[in-house]
Amino acid sequence: MTKQTTVKKKTPKNNQNEINASHSVSASIMSAATAEPFNKALFPDVGIYDLTVALNGKIKAVQGGDMSAIEAMLVGQAQALQIIFASLGRKAANMTQLNQYTAFMGMALKAQSQSRATIQALIELKYPKHATFVKQANISHGHQQVNNASNKQSPALARVDKISNQSNELLEVNHGSQTMDIGAAQTAGNQDKAMATMAK
Repeated sequence: MTKQTTVKKKTPKNNQNEINASHSVSASIMSAATAEPFNKALFPDVGIYDLTVALNGKIKAVQGGDMSAIEAMLVGQAQALQIIFASLGRKAANMTQLNQYTAFMGMALKAQSQSRATIQALIELKYPKHATFVKQANISHGHQQVNNASNKQSPALARVDKISNQSNELLEVNHGSQTMDIGAAQTAGNQDKAMATMAK
């Protein structure tokens, strides 16, 4: 008797759950859902679908390497935060009670700090920093001793001993005053009598 396996067909409810789960992790849809209630005050006729389509276009542009929209957004945010800082600072100046003055001035300084952070993010986007891993490159052809330590790090300096080359010294006594005696003069051999002993 063979065991038969049955495959349960997905119901429309299961399909809808998968679609909802996909939407819940979609960057464009979730960003549009968050922005839509705040956007109603400016553009009441723009819904989540319209925002999602617009965000998809921005996302694809950035993924393709076009960062102009991000740069424009950061410039706009920095300028808007600067305006908020100025507005809250003026309100704080008109407050007569200390708690109100402190509250408005605190919010003004927070806006100013956020504006500065936004400008810094824009600078790093336009001119990214390059990591440097090599402090100093020592390129040597042949024998060389390199001491990179400063006096603060290593007080003892490296010692370089003088190496004398003795292989070229002459085999003489008193450097030329007397030469080495290599033995007495010998007579010529019997095999070649033409060769005679040289005179002294």
